[in-house]
Amino acid sequence: MKLLRTFTAVIGLAAGLASAPALAAETNVAVAANFTEAAKEIATAFKDRTGHTAVLSFGSTGQFYNQIRQDAPFQVFLAADDDRPTQVVKDELGVDGSVFTYAVGKLVLWSKDVGAVKGEDTLKVGTFQKISIANPTAAPYGAAAVETMKALGLYEMLAPKIVQGNSIAQAFQFIETGNAEVGFVALSQIVGKAGSSWNVPQDLYEPIRQDAVLLKKGAGNEAATAFMDFLKSAEARAVIEKYGYAVVD
Repeated sequence: MKLLRTFTAVIGLAAGLASAPALAAETNVAVAANFTEAAKEIATAFKDRTGHTAVLSFGSTGQFYNQIRQDAPFQVFLAADDDRPTQVVKDELGVDGSVFTYAVGKLVLWSKDVGAVKGEDTLKVGTFQKISIANPTAAPYGAAAVETMKALGLYEMLAPKIVQGNSIAQAFQFIETGNAEVGFVALSQIVGKAGSSWNVPQDLYEPIRQDAVLLKKGAGNEAATAFMDFLKSAEARAVIEKYGYAVVD
């Protein structure tokens, strides 16, 4: 009888091990600030499906690129552009053939005040004191904001009113805290938020193709490679679209 109980216990343990994720691992992921909320939701789903953990760090694409070149311990890089992931591979810090577009971003002019933003006329009238943008040299959404203002012939007029955030997250905070009445942010940042906004026509700025790259530090990491695969899944793509991004085949 005792032998039977022991045998049953062993079978139960084996079944439990068989149903658990095999050797769950962890990966460090550098994420462009505009993708913060979507990335958090994707990371949760990723852990539920695989047992692996994606440890997320958020910041500007330019800053992350510099950190990666200085041997930062990231294994996956989700950029806000399609230039730096390609450059990472050229720098021999990324895995050749791993780069793909995980999202296409959309630029909006936003104010937390209802009725404050009324299309491009808001920029032309310019009654606000401050307009927030991300640093255009470090953040692609900041570069898109400058492109937009120049395309409308308004950059020279608006330049004295510009306040710059280090990242799109800080640019958003300037508006949310009242340090700027309006500003250019990512559509994903205002999903579900009150206020007023104008979806900037995409012919006013270059497409914001956001690329991912597997870094060489993650080439042998099961969680890193699995996270790259999960980003292409239907489940992840549905989350990406929910936050206002477009996806490409």
